Amino acid sequence: MGLSTRVCAADQPSGLDQADKVLQQATASGQVKSATLHVLKKGNAVTRAYGDGTTTDSMFLLGSISKPICVTALMRLYDQNEFKLDDKLRKYLPKFTGQGKENVTLRHILTHTSGLPDQLANNAELRRSHAELARFVETAQQAPLSFKPGSRYQYSSMGILLATHVAELLTGQDILSLVQETVFKPLKMEHSAQGLGRFSLDDMVPAQTEFAAPEAGSGDPTAKNWDWNSLYWRKLGAPWGTTHCSAPDVAKFLAEYLFLNGTVLKPETARMVRSNQNPAGIKPRGIGFDVGAQLGGDGCSEETFGHTGSTGTLAWADPATETICVVLTSLPARAVDPHPRELASAPIAARG
Repeated sequence: MGLSTRVCAADQPSGLDQADKVLQQATASGQVKSATLHVLKKGNAVTRAYGDGTTTDSMFLLGSISKPICVTALMRLYDQNEFKLDDKLRKYLPKFTGQGKENVTLRHILTHTSGLPDQLANNAELRRSHAELARFVETAQQAPLSFKPGSRYQYSSMGILLATHVAELLTGQDILSLVQETVFKPLKMEHSAQGLGRFSLDDMVPAQTEFAAPEAGSGDPTAKNWDWNSLYWRKLGAPWGTTHCSAPDVAKFLAEYLFLNGTVLKPETARMVRSNQNPAGIKPRGIGFDVGAQLGGDGCSEETFGHTGSTGTLAWADPATETICVVLTSLPARAVDPHPRELASAPIAARG
């Protein structure tokens, strides 16, 4: 399925004009400094850029959209029978024991049902000291569980960190090079990097950190050496939040799952990854993906999959309508409600 950005006005995706207006107004008012929109609907694709100096290939800090991208590198190993989803995590991380941790499986950490925390209690201290990912891994293994594994849902960035660390252990490569080789390269995502890769800090769109989340410094001037815009954070390549991509590249990633192309994962594996894995009564989650109609807005089916990012990003795909919507902005998610990303997504999600 092509992702061409050149379509006749009559063929442009429905809802595009309304979404375009939202982002034009948001950037013209100064509320959002930079944004890009990519929409694929009924075979027609359009990419648009908003804000001074922003282009359709501008690379944004994805925030948690990083999670399904990095998990895809792990799932390549699943396809090679290197692990099973119901393997105990301690099989790969022997130090991960005590307080019921022996019962945590890879499925638990990939579906946010392990009981591990989102951020570590000493997250700010680790970032302030420019800790390497290995230090985060070490500390995450010591974090207490909040509940019996599999009994509840609790969003956990640290669970995703430990899952992707398993991929590092199985391959002997770091997650930065693994994502580049197993996801970006085969999908021809040429404006993407885990960390900075071959790019520089100046190549990336800055985040409006005055509205940043607490774990990213909350706009505190004293956090400038470790906040979302710092060289430290942009280079780190944290699998829970430091992937950089252009909007068309995020769409290429989602298209692999939407159309089950088999370029990166076996079609049956991709279908599983994008589908709910949690039992009834627990928030639906795929393997690294969020799932459900709420992702895009009214009009999306329950088959919809994707993710949001606290940096102000949103990406989803709906198999029922073969629609992809990617909205990347520099305005952190917590800055305003409703956020322009949701307001731009809603008309794309609407049936018509």
